[in-house]
Amino acid sequence: MCGIVGYIGKRQVTPILLEGLKKLEYRGYDSAGVAVYHENKVNVMKAKGRLKILEERLDGGKKLTGTMGIGHTRWATHGEPSDVNSHPHTSTSGCIAIVHNGIIENYLRLREFLTGKGYTFVSDTDTEVVAHLTDYYYEGDLVDTIIKVMQKVEGSYALGIICNDKPGELVAVRKDSPLIVGLGENENFIASDIPAILEYTRNIYLLEDKEIVRLTQDEVTIYNSDKEEISKEVFTVNWDVSAAEKGGYEHFMIKEICEQPKAIKDTIGPRIQNGGITLDDIKLTKQDIEAIRKIYIVACGTAWHAGIVGKTAIERLARIPVEVDLASEFRYRNPIIEEGTLVIIISQSGETADTLAALREAKKRGARILSVVNVVGSSIARESDDILYTWAGPEIAVASTKAYTTQLSAMYLIALHMGVVKGHITQDEVNTIVRHFEQIPDKVQSILENKESIQYFASKHYNAKHVFFIGRGLDYNIALEGSLKLKEISYIHSEAYAAGELKHGTIALIEKGTLVVALATQDHLFEKMLSNIKEVKARGAVVLAIAQETNREIEKEADFVLYIPETDPLLTTIQTVVPLQLFAYYVSVEKGCDVDKPRNLAKSVTVE
Repeated sequence: MCGIVGYIGKRQVTPILLEGLKKLEYRGYDSAGVAVYHENKVNVMKAKGRLKILEERLDGGKKLTGTMGIGHTRWATHGEPSDVNSHPHTSTSGCIAIVHNGIIENYLRLREFLTGKGYTFVSDTDTEVVAHLTDYYYEGDLVDTIIKVMQKVEGSYALGIICNDKPGELVAVRKDSPLIVGLGENENFIASDIPAILEYTRNIYLLEDKEIVRLTQDEVTIYNSDKEEISKEVFTVNWDVSAAEKGGYEHFMIKEICEQPKAIKDTIGPRIQNGGITLDDIKLTKQDIEAIRKIYIVACGTAWHAGIVGKTAIERLARIPVEVDLASEFRYRNPIIEEGTLVIIISQSGETADTLAALREAKKRGARILSVVNVVGSSIARESDDILYTWAGPEIAVASTKAYTTQLSAMYLIALHMGVVKGHITQDEVNTIVRHFEQIPDKVQSILENKESIQYFASKHYNAKHVFFIGRGLDYNIALEGSLKLKEISYIHSEAYAAGELKHGTIALIEKGTLVVALATQDHLFEKMLSNIKEVKARGAVVLAIAQETNREIEKEADFVLYIPETDPLLTTIQTVVPLQLFAYYVSVEKGCDVDKPRNLAKSVTVE
């Protein structure tokens, strides 16, 4: 949520800020702005709406020249989307300009204090408080000033700051919101995420909480909150800039859907060796695993759906009790964490605010933390005891696709490993599952090669007002994700229900023409799903069914059937979700929605 880009160097800054912000559009935003130092003062331009509006006002950057500046895409929290509430915000004097990602929790108290000191507020935001507070404490040294500000503000923040008095200096700080530093030659950068600056540098510093950075054209100095200098290792980005580009696809989402065979192969390939599972540098020993009495899986949104599948896999293969919690609930419900508790954290970005807070709560209570994340060096990765990376590569579209299927793959790897260590599955069973597992990338590819049939069905039903997804067991778990994908990018009301619960109220919503997506990939539940399909058909529903290709009997009941290649029933989830992703994508395209940047949503939710 929100995007920050900052630059100091020799080039014209405004085009760099605009291009960087474009690379961060996936984070979600409703306004944008830049502040550029030029002719002895900070000049600000901002606009409600998409970046193209700001770009037009700036004439592509020609109307605001200079070689130092900060830019921001805002996702409204305090105050409605508007030009005035957009970032950057300035102090009353105009001396200080600030961009901010996060939430200042005590802003009302600070606002009252600053009003009493003569400061005038023009916006409804919490960020303007920081601009005025910085001005209030400023006595010539921006780092000293920010240390004082940090002692007064409560909440989360990543800040970028420039000042009229410091034409060759840009200062930034982070706490509970992501911020990186890019290292160039005769130029340096700050950003919320790597894609914003990858065109210019692959060498970055990953800032820790409460670290302050002072950037000049030639130098980067990092301090702790006591103003002691900190030495850091340079992190070198090893993926190509083209991975964050569309590469000829109409949208990032369809590109990322089509990248899933490779992403899944990259995630599982190095971890399956000689018919067994090797989990990188995870330090969980046989003794540690045998001592586990309970597992919590904690995540948000799509990652939470991956956790639900992970629960089934771990309980089935390792026979360890598992609870799956929404991170936003886990941290507030006083969870019971005792000796022998493992907490598995799942997050694509590794920066999700509620998930990071849940990790810290669990760790404080003595739990061991194993994280499944996609972004190397992210906050969650750095604060975990063990990490299993999903090698999905950068995911730009807001709606998660390849991150989800690689999270599923990671959860199966963990479940298999634990099952083998605890001796609950035989070597023959392991060999069978692993053989099927290794075939999944090719089977997903075969589904993608037949995507035109899904596109055809979407073209016939994109005007649906309500869609219901039903399934049993693992199919219900995937129904949750299919429903989420459809609603978040097409704005069609959709819900997922356990098919066995139809008679307990849900069936009252089924009427003539209602679209029902029925998942029936589990052999031991197939007959029951046929009965459920008959139930909704009897009430006038139109049924799209998904089944394994060996179960052709379903054609007698459903109106339209999509088949997935046969595999071990435990592993069907990775294949089943792909046609659901495609269906959501094609419906959104038919409706003319903004597929990659759906309204009101953000890729990385870094505030509560």
